[in-house]
Amino acid sequence: MLFKRNLLAILLVVFLIKRCSSDNGGLSRGSFPEGFIFGTASSAYQYEGAVKEAGRGPTVWDTFAHSFGKVIDFSNADVAVDQYHRFVEDVQLMSDMGMDAYRFSIAWSRIFPNGTGEVNQAGIDHYNKLINALLAKGIEPYVTLYHWDLPQALQDKYNGWLDRQIIKDYANYAETCFREFGDRVTHWITFNEPHTFAIQGYDVGLQAPGRCSIILRLFCRAGNSATEPYIVGHNVLLSHATVADIYRRKYKATQHGTVGIAFDVMWFIPMTNSSEDIDATQRAQDFQFGWFMDPLFFGDYPSSMRTRVGNRLPKFSTAEAALVKGSLDFVGINHYTTYYSKHNSSNIINILLNDTLADSGAISLPFKYGKPIGDKASSIWLYIVPQGFRSLMNYIKQKYGNPPVIITENGMDDPNDPFISIKDALKDDKRIKYHHDYLSNLSAAIRKDGCDVRGYFVWSLLDNWEWAAGYTSRFGLYFVDYKDNLKRYPKNSVQWFQNLLKSA
Repeated sequence: MLFKRNLLAILLVVFLIKRCSSDNGGLSRGSFPEGFIFGTASSAYQYEGAVKEAGRGPTVWDTFAHSFGKVIDFSNADVAVDQYHRFVEDVQLMSDMGMDAYRFSIAWSRIFPNGTGEVNQAGIDHYNKLINALLAKGIEPYVTLYHWDLPQALQDKYNGWLDRQIIKDYANYAETCFREFGDRVTHWITFNEPHTFAIQGYDVGLQAPGRCSIILRLFCRAGNSATEPYIVGHNVLLSHATVADIYRRKYKATQHGTVGIAFDVMWFIPMTNSSEDIDATQRAQDFQFGWFMDPLFFGDYPSSMRTRVGNRLPKFSTAEAALVKGSLDFVGINHYTTYYSKHNSSNIINILLNDTLADSGAISLPFKYGKPIGDKASSIWLYIVPQGFRSLMNYIKQKYGNPPVIITENGMDDPNDPFISIKDALKDDKRIKYHHDYLSNLSAAIRKDGCDVRGYFVWSLLDNWEWAAGYTSRFGLYFVDYKDNLKRYPKNSVQWFQNLLKSA
């Protein structure tokens, strides 16, 4: 009888172990190298709220979000999900999940309300409290210095990223952060998605500061889509390199930190096997990722950009090229989806747009002969193609010499459907499958292909304000009830990650 009871107990344990493993589809912490970091991600403007509190100055996104018709649901982020006041609660949510790290951004205008000048001590105090709260729970802070929220004062003063003065002002802000927080922060991300804000803000005008000249300037009051995105990208690269140099010369020896930059990177697949489409697919990648990666690794822009953009593409001096090349310790990758690419054989796009898309000579679409490339999430642009993740990691390994990579964002959204109960909204099986499939491909890229990937951050911890999509999109692991004091509720994906992070 005792033997039977012991046997039953053993079988029950085995069942529970298998059940836990099957809940995570065979994935576990052991699917990733020792020391691999799991975390969640956010940004100041999408999360904090409190836009007029404690000395914070206005940003270009405050201005843009309050401009009629710029946000699909006419909302703004004045309150967002109120993390400025609720960060202690949110840090506990991360701890409950077993997350190792939290990626958040510092709002430049909380430190310097006017972009330059006198430091706002209340801003320093707030981020000190957040950093200390994270460390008290054993959660490592990964800090993004710039996540799109340029102080409005600098936009008004000299058009922000279009003027080289921004390099000096950004460096002063960044060094202030190194000095104030660097004794506890050892992972710095200089910029989030410079490609996105160069294109969306200065080419098509759909994000702050809303500059463009495409299609007879129907959408924007000012701008030049043929030149401004390239100027912005150039000044961002010089700003990043300047700040990385400051950190290495003045802070690294005592603070022992690392400096990287986070890029938005789709994977692209040729629409057909034709040489034209294969070449166009490479150009699509050059005008997205290579635009920034090639200068950082090789000292200049991709040859396809130099050839096709010509004199509109800024040039690095010899000293600048030397400063930019090698100016990062890791590459941050924000990856969500994969598209087909094909050669642009039409002159209509060139005539109507005269911008970076026309320059690339490539058209990228999530459809082939009317069939979608994968299942669709809520966002119009987000199609689920997990195998693209592995392909992208191998591309980075092969082209750039296998640099250290951190996945700084990955995730998918559900619609904010007012007709679905909270109980049903928490059943996010599609999100669980997304993360399982993408993480499985990431694990294969690391374990089987030898890609040097060191961490993975989920976008996002909470449902939040999603830029021009407002509150129509829910990316969070935690559901935020916008109708009831922004209460947080764990979706089923929270339990899934808990199981994953507890497993051996």
